[in-house]
Amino acid sequence: MHDARYIANRFIELARQDGNVLTPMQLLKLVYIAHGWMLGLYGVPLIRDRVEAWKFGPVIPKLYHAVKHCKDGPVIQTLNVVEEELVPAEETLLQEVYEIYGDISGVGLSNLTHQAGTPWDRVYVEGISNIPISNDIVQEHYHALSEA
Repeated sequence: MHDARYIANRFIELARQDGNVLTPMQLLKLVYIAHGWMLGLYGVPLIRDRVEAWKFGPVIPKLYHAVKHCKDGPVIQTLNVVEEELVPAEETLLQEVYEIYGDISGVGLSNLTHQAGTPWDRVYVEGISNIPISNDIVQEHYHALSEA
């Protein structure tokens, strides 16, 4: 399992290689989606950080606090985090997630994670933040998507 900020850095680098930039919301959602697909396809978590249900969807608080200073602007600099080693399946998954979801706006990604039946939808309670979204619920959801 990895620090969510390290996974965010990989997405920042992938976007840079593609001539693009990502907003904080895009980064938060891409890391969450990659984590979900890792759980759904391989049964193992990608990140070790807690995921919570907030008003605008699933949030990884540690990552949110690292990028919130950018507000709605692009995250230009990589985040200050210890470099980690990705196994080939993880690197491939990040590239695939970026290729599929990387051009979708933060709001668009948020809408994807808000759909009926998603892990966020199953646990979110209006007006309450910091509700944990368990890996079990995320894994169940993405596993079902992988079989659809």
